Amino acid sequence: MATSSSSSKGWLRNLYKYASRVYFLLIILQVPLFRVPCRAGMCTTPIHVTSSQLIASEIFPVNVVKALLYPGAVVNGLLKNMTLPSWGNLEDIYNLTDVKGAPAVTDLQRLEVLAGSYFSVSGAIIGILKPGRMSMFGTLLIIWGLVKEGILGKPVNTDPTRTVFVYPTMLIALVCAFSSVKYDLKKIARSAPARPVAKPLQSSSKSKLK
Repeated sequence: MATSSSSSKGWLRNLYKYASRVYFLLIILQVPLFRVPCRAGMCTTPIHVTSSQLIASEIFPVNVVKALLYPGAVVNGLLKNMTLPSWGNLEDIYNLTDVKGAPAVTDLQRLEVLAGSYFSVSGAIIGILKPGRMSMFGTLLIIWGLVKEGILGKPVNTDPTRTVFVYPTMLIALVCAFSSVKYDLKKIARSAPARPVAKPLQSSSKSKLK
């Protein structure tokens, strides 16, 4: 009993590490989380949204963006037709060849999804070394952007082929994002200030008795 109890406590203590690794795999392997219009057409993963913006703005070299895309492209290629994608064809596979000429209004209308994708990708990569809150903020931003468009209708979309859609895997990403944050309950308890207990003064109590 003692061994099983200690092992369960150890698993709970390291829950944030396991959650951050699962979140990393969801992001880097490009598991579809949503479907939203972007510069590359329709994006289904935070990496796709981020890559289209990085290539359009030329912030990083194209090879850096390809290195970000390649792990997911390999998995998708093996699952679909058991082939490895070519490094030179990655831009064609993800429809990134013409993103520089695509109108920026598509991304500007969905700043929450764009910013959330940046945070999600960065948080997933950094979280492997040091889990933090970046993944959680990124996931919440993406969800708010999708909810705003899907429920509030902002921006207005009249094309049924470009409707926003959320996959059930988004719930897994949200749970992993929250679980990847390390909560130190002992530290919180120590940092809570102790409330002084008011005691009646002896002189006042004696005066009341008289």
